[in-house]
Amino acid sequence: MISGNEMKPPLDGIRVVDLTRVLSGPFCSMLLGDMGAEVIKIESPAGDPVRGQGHHKNGFSWYFASFNRNKKSVVLDLYSDEGRDTLAQLLETADVLLENFRPGVLARMGFPQDRLDSINPRLIVASVNGFGSTGPYTDRPAFDFIAQAMSGFMSVNGPAGEPPLRAAQPVTDLVAGLYTAFGIASALHGRNRDGVGQAVETSMVNGVLSMMAYLASEHFVTGENPQRTGNDHPLVAPYGLYNTADGQIAIAASNDQILRRLLGEIGLPNLLDDPRFASNDARFSRRAELHDILDAALATDTRENWIARLNRAGVPTGKVQTLKDVFEDPQIQAQEMAIDVPHGDRGDVRMLGFPVKLSRTPCEVRLPAPELGEHTEEVLASLRRHASG
Repeated sequence: MISGNEMKPPLDGIRVVDLTRVLSGPFCSMLLGDMGAEVIKIESPAGDPVRGQGHHKNGFSWYFASFNRNKKSVVLDLYSDEGRDTLAQLLETADVLLENFRPGVLARMGFPQDRLDSINPRLIVASVNGFGSTGPYTDRPAFDFIAQAMSGFMSVNGPAGEPPLRAAQPVTDLVAGLYTAFGIASALHGRNRDGVGQAVETSMVNGVLSMMAYLASEHFVTGENPQRTGNDHPLVAPYGLYNTADGQIAIAASNDQILRRLLGEIGLPNLLDDPRFASNDARFSRRAELHDILDAALATDTRENWIARLNRAGVPTGKVQTLKDVFEDPQIQAQEMAIDVPHGDRGDVRMLGFPVKLSRTPCEVRLPAPELGEHTEEVLASLRRHASG
């Protein structure tokens, strides 16, 4: 969005050639596009497979639309000499090449790193893959479910005594895409300083493993595997879902100060004087008993009243909301986290909004998700002008 003082988006002027498909790479390039980059999405004549996935409306996949805004679609057959020659010409004009093939595929297509360096020494070559480009698993295919399983992520999710649980969201794809965007932005800054590009790599397994946080720290200290604790916190008690007179609320009493506020508000100000609950270790060992005591106290009022009372008292409290609830929530609406984007004859497509808020150059949808090959002639014409100029 160009403001009255003609400020441009942070990545305005950056050209990204995007060879990715499905989710991890397209999420990354969408983030770059949202920040103002020109993203040229290279598709095979068959198109990104996600064009055919998810529920369609007016013949269009809203799943595809939601991850491919702010991009131009160019159809190239990269199995042909002509397609590869055109890609090489594009890379001469590009700042970033983004790919999510298995390691080695790009080189076998005729674009090893040394050739990329010779084509454009300022090029940032960004790769997002399943396991990384070194080690015994580099050639394995990777999907979110496999990455969740092999990263340890599933092993810590789910109720105690139950099997490991997959997260519904494709979290490993999204985290990898987010990290890759961060790596690209960092490499671009380094290039502006040093004058040369470099390779950036993120893997789905490494990305989500890096988010194991205190679970990994505790494992390093104790050598033990974290136990699944469901909605309860693995280190702090009380912390979880509790029953009120008419429904559950989530309470995060993450330290003794917040816990004292909670106990005072629910009528149990002296509970910490009881040696059974005087320390976090003691409370942790009697978590089920403590849970019952809190449920009994919370049963004296309604969910909405407790949410208001406890938040006023400085106790983080909320309710578990469905997605319908979330998008009707006045806070989410105020943050514009659902937006309607016109797609020509396809009509409006509702999609998630921008989680990063920039004060001077806020993100905007400059381009809706493209039709397959919609910008092929426009981009090829720009290459002809570049070659003749």
